[in-house]
Amino acid sequence: MLNFTKISLIMTMFIILEGGVFAEDDIAIDKNAAKEFASLPDGVGFPEGITANPKSGDIYVSTFDFSRNNKLLRFSKNGMLLAQKDFAGTPLLGLDFNVQDDKVYICNPAALVGGQSKIQRIDADFDETTPVEDVAVIPIIGAPPDRLMGNPDGSQDRIIFGNNAAAPNALRLDSFGNLFVSDSFQGAIFRIEDVQNCTSCTMTVVKHDELLATAGFPPFGANGMALSADEEVLYVANTGDDRILMLDLETAHLEVFTESINGADGLALDNAGLLWVAANQADSIFVLNENGRVIAKLGEFLGIRSDGSTRGLLFPASLVISGKWVFVTNLALPLTPTMGDEPEEYISKYTVSRIKIP
Repeated sequence: MLNFTKISLIMTMFIILEGGVFAEDDIAIDKNAAKEFASLPDGVGFPEGITANPKSGDIYVSTFDFSRNNKLLRFSKNGMLLAQKDFAGTPLLGLDFNVQDDKVYICNPAALVGGQSKIQRIDADFDETTPVEDVAVIPIIGAPPDRLMGNPDGSQDRIIFGNNAAAPNALRLDSFGNLFVSDSFQGAIFRIEDVQNCTSCTMTVVKHDELLATAGFPPFGANGMALSADEEVLYVANTGDDRILMLDLETAHLEVFTESINGADGLALDNAGLLWVAANQADSIFVLNENGRVIAKLGEFLGIRSDGSTRGLLFPASLVISGKWVFVTNLALPLTPTMGDEPEEYISKYTVSRIKIP
């Protein structure tokens, strides 16, 4: 549990805590927890994926931009831009760092722009001339089976999933070098075994299930992932369903871990066994205990600065824990069809935030 200290009781439901945090119904809340860590270069927008080099503390960020050139960016642990690699018109999604080969692994969902979706990798100390290596092509396995939803009157609704484009969204490496890949549109979890020692790697299906797809909003199913400490359970966010799922990697049994996390996206598990969730539609980071209960809500959208950047969090997409900090990308992606009604439409300078772990 979070180690906050009570100072005074203001009213029955609100308690002021150390550092300006307060608790409501046993949930620690700090609206000002997210501070700016780094700004993206001018003309580069929509930061989505993020990972960290545990040796150097470098932070890597990918962009998900359908209208501009996309980049893989490398920042120092102090937020200084060190390098950028151009991916032109191909938007990028999740990242993960492999300590066994010192490479950054990349979700390239090129099928969304008419190409072939794949997993790629690049040297940790890359610059603009470093080549990008293709690791594996995402197989086309189609949409998952229909979902039957029970109603209170005993009837059932049927959801038919039709989207079968390959959309690799997030990555998670285990301690053996096996790489798990979530596919948001095909409703699947794939695995590449011993990924650092293979080229043109084979991807196997771990789970292809209706719980991993969505008919909700935003229209992304299986997304962020986190491994339990014993690496027996894979937690998977379903963004459109506002759920966190729990996949038993031995039996392949999949079930709901918790509900009603608005836009559950990136996941990370800390050393205390707490699950950190980027809730992109709530503009906040939620912290869950081992039972799936929310015990902290950190950061929120606090407006737009005069330079066009986000104050606080805006559409937080992915997060990574590095040292005593949680780093978060502010994707700030407009999604509604009506123009002028979203703060994301007014962002002109894109940022990465960080939250100090209590």
